[in-house]
Amino acid sequence: MNHQSFLIIHGLGGSGPDHWQSWLSQELREQKLNVCYPVFSEFDSPDKNVWLKELSSAIDTIPKDHSLTVITHSLGCLLWLHFAAAQNKQIANQVILVAPPSPIKVLSEAKSFFPVPLNVKDLSIVAEDTLFVHSTNDPYCSIEDSMHYNKLNIPTISLAHAGHINTQSGFGKWPWILDLCLKKNEKSEVYT
Repeated sequence: MNHQSFLIIHGLGGSGPDHWQSWLSQELREQKLNVCYPVFSEFDSPDKNVWLKELSSAIDTIPKDHSLTVITHSLGCLLWLHFAAAQNKQIANQVILVAPPSPIKVLSEAKSFFPVPLNVKDLSIVAEDTLFVHSTNDPYCSIEDSMHYNKLNIPTISLAHAGHINTQSGFGKWPWILDLCLKKNEKSEVYT
């Protein structure tokens, strides 16, 4: 039997009860799946090194015999990129990076997360599959800035006019992301 765990990583300011990440956590738990959804400290003015330690502690709670899907949002994507850069072994089977902020425009509230490591080798070591999900009108990452992620040659999905893919842009209940999480071995369906 294949045991599955899910690690959900929020961004700057946390995700809140109405955010799709909170909805996803609840949906996965209702299916009796193991979900780790940590709340990082000082989430309005985060320190990358503190968050990295907290992320590492969260990962340590996931059973070693489980396949792991990581789902990040916004600054959580940058946290994962920093974490991946420090690893030399596979941690996850699937990673879904949703709405990463621009890697070249420093967020004043999260200066310690810049510069952003963008190395396809790091990502391919830490996970079997990685997927970027962008929006065509994300206020935190323009189409031009998202090209920095596209240069990694990792599968990308662009959602039309989805804003920052958060509560403010209408993403509370989001069945698409649930389907994506549960179809991890059906790449042809996931990435087309």
